[in-house]
Amino acid sequence: MGREVEELNRRMLRARDLMDRQYAEPLDVPSLASAAHVSPAHFIRSFRSVFGETPHRYLQRRRVERAMFLLRTGDRSVTEICFEVGFSSLGTFSRTFTAIVGESPTAYRRRGPVPLAPSCFAMRWSRPSEHAPRPGTPDLGPAPE
Repeated sequence: MGREVEELNRRMLRARDLMDRQYAEPLDVPSLASAAHVSPAHFIRSFRSVFGETPHRYLQRRRVERAMFLLRTGDRSVTEICFEVGFSSLGTFSRTFTAIVGESPTAYRRRGPVPLAPSCFAMRWSRPSEHAPRPGTPDLGPAPE
């Protein structure tokens, strides 16, 4: 890996770390690009190249991950959690949550508390993935060749 690629990766990690720390605050591409010391257009292209998703999608997924934890560990309303994790609209939160997790926030909450397990297993088990089968749909296995 060349020096330039390493430097770009470091810059993208700096911006992603900022998103991880301040996910509940309003973040925009120009401020994230500034943290990475690149132009906004270059930031979007580079972030997607390095992490496989756009900065906006990463931030949405990060917010939904936090909401998943809060929904199953507390008794706050879905609306309170929506605003706490950085969404400014309940409709956008519900639509995004359903698109990423595969079920509504209320349905997800009905599953009950997160089972006790080492945190590394619990985080991996509960991390939303766009490639995993949705709840209620059959897992058809790998595609035939």
